[in-house]
Amino acid sequence: MKERRQCEFFLLRYVPDAVKDEFVNVGVVLLESGGGYADVRFTKDWKRVRCLDPDADVEMLEGLEREIKERMLEGGANQEWLLKRMEDTFSNAIRLTPAKAVLADSPQEEIGRLVEMYLERAKRGARSASGRMQIFQTMRGEFERQGVWKLMRHNIAVSEYTHRGDPLKIDAAYRPNGTVHMYQALSLEADVNAAKVLAFTFPKLREGVMRAEQAETLLTAIVESDAEREDDEKMFALETLAASRIMVATTAELPRIAQSVRQKMGLQ
Repeated sequence: MKERRQCEFFLLRYVPDAVKDEFVNVGVVLLESGGGYADVRFTKDWKRVRCLDPDADVEMLEGLEREIKERMLEGGANQEWLLKRMEDTFSNAIRLTPAKAVLADSPQEEIGRLVEMYLERAKRGARSASGRMQIFQTMRGEFERQGVWKLMRHNIAVSEYTHRGDPLKIDAAYRPNGTVHMYQALSLEADVNAAKVLAFTFPKLREGVMRAEQAETLLTAIVESDAEREDDEKMFALETLAASRIMVATTAELPRIAQSVRQKMGLQ
């Protein structure tokens, strides 16, 4: 049985009026005990912040997220540093909640769940984020932590390379040399059939990229780290992906993958 990892998390809250003491959660920080995994995620939807404070400086808040990520890469973004940074720059406008302990099978997936729980806008009657979306959020978060997400292509329409009307879109890609590296979130738990669609499409996509960009294509499907691989349907999905030369990696491998992308991009 895989040992669960001891972590703690706390929220960053935007509090524009100290008298009213109304707030909006804008960020989640997850730190692994002993200085292991560390990440921060901010909201991508600033509507609630602007509703609470029409004059909110969203650019400054987004800049704070980037600064925290950079500090984490250097290994210096602990709770004490964050508290001082909040006091120096935002007075009481940004507050940190007390830290809460959490045991995580995968810190990468845990922070995605925390984002869904505390930052995403609840919609009446809406279902919770799909398994694929949770994987996508984890993938994006790791690429952002390494500073490469903004340098990649996103939401790439496969129809540019295959056939008009093809609805499939690839989550992320970059080209460090003569090869286009693509990454697609794929939930074996929620939608095994999506693997068949991806496997059917990839050979035509690879041919299209070669024709349009004179480049080879490598595609990696990112799946759950705790997916039960012995299930017949999931085994079929994995074999189908392999037959189409699609590589498979888990969310637990994303820190290594994101670091590799950073190195291939020549970032220090």
